Amino acid sequence: MRSRGMGRAFAALLVLAVACGCTVRTDDGKRHLPVRIEVPKRSTPPAADDDPKPSPTPPRTSAAPAVLWARGDSGRDVRELQARLRQVAWLFDGPTGSYDDLTERAVKGFQGKRGLPRTGKTDTVTWKRLLNMTHEPGKWELYLMGGQPADAPDPRCLTGRVLCISKNSRTLRWMIDGRTVMTVPVRFGSVGTPTREGVFSVYWKSRHHVSTLYDSPMPYAMFFSGGQAVHYSADFAAHGYSGGSHGCVNVRDEAAIADLFAQVRSGDKVVVHW
Repeated sequence: MRSRGMGRAFAALLVLAVACGCTVRTDDGKRHLPVRIEVPKRSTPPAADDDPKPSPTPPRTSAAPAVLWARGDSGRDVRELQARLRQVAWLFDGPTGSYDDLTERAVKGFQGKRGLPRTGKTDTVTWKRLLNMTHEPGKWELYLMGGQPADAPDPRCLTGRVLCISKNSRTLRWMIDGRTVMTVPVRFGSVGTPTREGVFSVYWKSRHHVSTLYDSPMPYAMFFSGGQAVHYSADFAAHGYSGGSHGCVNVRDEAAIADLFAQVRSGDKVVVHW
């Protein structure tokens, strides 16, 4: 019984020695070396390549919207773009059909006002936004300042020297023996003062004419019917087809009317037709 109790005491001392790392002394008075316990070494952590971590998913970037028109482009679509920009007061000139610096500046302003990138290029997002804010422009909105194609000349214009004037296409052809020498856009009288139709002839030319009835300048006037004449109009040059004349045929291109005035003679035929 005593030996069993001594064994338990020795075991307790052995545990204490392991824990404290000291020497162990037994009842017989002999000194024993401390008990060594080998602790397994911690293994070296794996290299980075051995323990791959999932790479983060790169953020998804949306593709830039496709560009429809930009500076240097031209055509009917550009003319419509300009007409719609006029409707929302971002463009005041034209439409011309040419994507110039004024059009680029107007697009930038429209984009910036609506929180879009100010590129000055008309992309699909910009175009959709503009479509939602405007209406389909009519023919004379597209050709507010001229540039429209002329229709076929009236058969009465195919012989001799003729100012062939079409109310349908709003153009004047200067023709000699069936050949078109010059074509310019023109404007006619309003509803209350319409331009007369028919066949006439130039009976008087007046370079610096001023209307005695309306007290308005009529430069390069070529009279063909009463007080009605073909002449340059500064109002037509400034406002296009948003206005009208008192019955005369207005020309907005001053250089063109000056050239025409120099070529036309008194007695040359004038045909005003639909």
